[in-house]
Amino acid sequence: MDIELRRTRHQVPRASRPDAATGDRWYLMKNVPLMRLTYQVRLLAYLAQQNAARLVVVLPSGTRLSADMQAFAQVNSVTIERAKT
Repeated sequence: MDIELRRTRHQVPRASRPDAATGDRWYLMKNVPLMRLTYQVRLLAYLAQQNAARLVVVLPSGTRLSADMQAFAQVNSVTIERAKT
């Protein structure tokens, strides 16, 4: 069965890939002062779950998490790790 995706010439399908992957862990590394819940995080968490993996978000030690990001990490299989400085 062929499915025709209907979109304008300006629309493109979105995708994201982890920065690193080892076994059952996918790593996303960010260097930001405030980590927000973004489309990239939601998509990678979903893809990791589909592949029986766990998403690990690696952040600098001083990075704060938004309330949405904290709630999302608790509900989904997302681990927050702080990089050692």
